[in-house]
Amino acid sequence: MRRIWSGLLAGAAGTSALNMVTYLDMAGRARPASSTPQRSVGRLAETLHVDLGDEETASNRRAGLGPLLGYATGLGAGALYAVAGPRRAPVWAATGLLAMLAMAGSDAPMTLLKVTDPRQWSAADWASDIVPHLAYGVVAAAVLHRLQRSD
Repeated sequence: MRRIWSGLLAGAAGTSALNMVTYLDMAGRARPASSTPQRSVGRLAETLHVDLGDEETASNRRAGLGPLLGYATGLGAGALYAVAGPRRAPVWAATGLLAMLAMAGSDAPMTLLKVTDPRQWSAADWASDIVPHLAYGVVAAAVLHRLQRSD
């Protein structure tokens, strides 16, 4: 159970780092927020035949649930790595594995739901995805490394 809690803490810290890097990118490049989380919620609701309400209510629910999908992905990636990943891996290796796990955990469902198609992404699109996920990996790996040292 300790591994799960360590992973959840690392995932939460990594998700905070990912969000900060994303918001810095948005501010620096004056780009809008991505609509993919909200569109993912909409597609998921359609697939599962869940009624989100009238258009205004559904829009508000998508706006709230979209970011929560990101938190669930970040927490889940941290917990999964802590339970099933290599124990006491070097921080650099854990960084890469955690970044890839979090990136796959967000991009694969969006691709399967046909919200996005990574084959069509530009270099800037890829950078907007990779850099925040690397920040996630760095911070999550550092937190896990510190928590594992206290085991």
